[in-house]
Amino acid sequence: MKFVTRAQWNAKPPRFQLVHIDSTKGVKVHYMGTAVPASLARPENHSQCDNHVRKIQADHLANTEENYSDIAYNAVVCPHGFVFEGRGAHRKTGANGDQSLNKAHYAVCALLGDSGLTEPTDAMLDGLRDAIEWLRKKGGAGHEIKGHRDGFATACPGKPLYHWVRDGAPRPGVESGEHPAPGRPLVDLSRLVTAARTDPSKQGTPVSYPGVAVVEAALVEEGLLAASLADGHYGTATVDAYAGWQRSLGLTGADADGIPGATSLRRLAEKHGFRVQE
Repeated sequence: MKFVTRAQWNAKPPRFQLVHIDSTKGVKVHYMGTAVPASLARPENHSQCDNHVRKIQADHLANTEENYSDIAYNAVVCPHGFVFEGRGAHRKTGANGDQSLNKAHYAVCALLGDSGLTEPTDAMLDGLRDAIEWLRKKGGAGHEIKGHRDGFATACPGKPLYHWVRDGAPRPGVESGEHPAPGRPLVDLSRLVTAARTDPSKQGTPVSYPGVAVVEAALVEEGLLAASLADGHYGTATVDAYAGWQRSLGLTGADADGIPGATSLRRLAEKHGFRVQE
């Protein structure tokens, strides 16, 4: 990771003490939402990036309406893949929309705009992934990777970055589907459906494959399945637990029968850090 400390980018001290948090559900990805010069992505212009980070902090400190104590983000990532330390790990963000949203997820902002530089570079995506892994390792961030718009009415982080987030936030060069990013298990939907449709009372040992255990672990974390019943087989208990997950999403009838569908499985994957192959 190409890490730039607060001292290295000459950050101003916080106006008052930042709120400590032990852990979060994960990380939310942001963008600037204003014009960012396309020329910033040129290799020779990396020296300008710290000026942009300082400007973000200055703008936030000057915002009397929000009354920020510091730069709102936990980290900022430039188009060259450098991770600038913002509030840092174990510090509540000020960027996600309200107090409960700020406690639930860290915030990482890409130096990406709604005009000019609007498409993330491969180096930027790599840096965003570095920042996420850093917050997991150093800040107790959970597996969730979401966009700012998830839970708050905003266009942030813009269509290109949000598409990347929805795809599982892979590192550049890692295909969605068969080649998941490190640490993110892959669940094949078709095989999962086959396992779920096997009735152990009629057909003997339920069909199983490693993806079942991944889904069961997520259902255990959701409090829908007892850990003692997570045995890697998609039996009656898992069907009932998955039906509970579907109902929690507002699904009813045949859409909440415990047989995984693409929508419900992707929602579970987004929340618990695995990927889906359809």
